[in-house]
Amino acid sequence: MRSSARRTLSIAAPFCDDTLGYFTERLAPGPTRQALLCLIRGAKRNKAFDNCRWIGRAIDGTGAGWRTHQGCNLCRPKQNAAKQILGYQHSLVMVSVVGTGLSLPFDGEPYGPGDSEYAAGQRLLRRVIGNVGKRFAQYVAVDGEFATAPFLHTAGDPGLRVVARLKDNLPELFAAAQQRFPSGPPATVFQHGADRVELWDAEDFDPWETLDWETVRVFFYRQHKPDGKVVEAYWLTNFPCSTVGPQALFRMAKSRWEIENQGFNDAKTRHGLEHICHHHANSLLIGWLLTMLALTIERLYRLRYLHRGKHRVPSSAQLLLLLWLSLSRPLAADSS
Repeated sequence: MRSSARRTLSIAAPFCDDTLGYFTERLAPGPTRQALLCLIRGAKRNKAFDNCRWIGRAIDGTGAGWRTHQGCNLCRPKQNAAKQILGYQHSLVMVSVVGTGLSLPFDGEPYGPGDSEYAAGQRLLRRVIGNVGKRFAQYVAVDGEFATAPFLHTAGDPGLRVVARLKDNLPELFAAAQQRFPSGPPATVFQHGADRVELWDAEDFDPWETLDWETVRVFFYRQHKPDGKVVEAYWLTNFPCSTVGPQALFRMAKSRWEIENQGFNDAKTRHGLEHICHHHANSLLIGWLLTMLALTIERLYRLRYLHRGKHRVPSSAQLLLLLWLSLSRPLAADSS
C-alpha cells in the first residue's frame, strides 16, 4: 500500500484506509467464504492431510480493533469490575483445520452487543458442517466454555466427536474428575517431544442432566517440561477407548492451541487482523475473511507446494523477504 514496490507495479495512486473501507463495505462475503471452502476441500482432495489419521476443527473467539468510542453496531463495550466502560472492541469466533500439521483458518462469525461467543460458535459450527460436510473432519476441539449440552449436541448430531476442556463451569463432573485423578498410577506415560506426559483416563463418568450421552470419558494429564515446569489439565470427550487411544487423545487436546498460536497470534502480529480499516459490519467481516484467505493460501503454498526436493521449507518471514526482493526495482550496475 505505501511501499516503494508500488511504483514498480505501475500503480499510480496510493491506497489508504478509506479506499479499503469503501471497497470492503460493498463486497459480498459469500464468494470469499466460498473461496476458503474451496481451498480446504481442494487441500484434502490433493492429500494435504494424508499424513495424519484424525482431522480436527478448532473453534474459539478473540477480540480486535480496540477503541475508546463506539464506532459501529458491532462494537462491544468492555467494562471493569465497577461496570465502568473502558472502551470498545470487536469480537469474532473463528474455525480452523487443526491436528494435521497444517493449520488452516477458513471461516468466522462476528458477534456484537447482546450476543455471545458461545452462541456465535454454535452458528459457525452449523454453517461449517453444512458447507464442508460431516465427513470432512472427525472431531472438534474447544475450550471449556463450549462444553455445554447444546453445543455438544450440535456437534454430535451429524456425527462429530468433541474434545473439550473440563473446567469448573461443570462443577459436578469437574469435582468427580478431581476426586478420581490423579490418584493411582497413570494409565500411560509417553514422550511428547522433549516433554514427559503422564495421563489418567476413564470413560465411565456420568453425564450431567441435560447431556444425552450415555457416559462421559474424562482424561487428565501432567506434562513435565525439561525446565521443571508442570502443565496439568482435565478434558472430556465422547471418543470411546476402543476407537482412540490416550496418546492420540492427548494430541487432539493439544491441537486446540493451534487456533490460538497459529490462528489469532499469527494473524494479529503478522497479518493485521487487529487493525480495523472501517467500522462497518460488512467491512469487519470481509477484512477478517480476507486475512484468513491470505493465511490459508500462504500456508498451503509454503508448507505443501514448496515442500519439494531436499531443501528446507522457508518460514513465512523468509518467504516475505523473497517476495519483497522480487518486487524491488533492479538496479543498474555502476561501471564507474
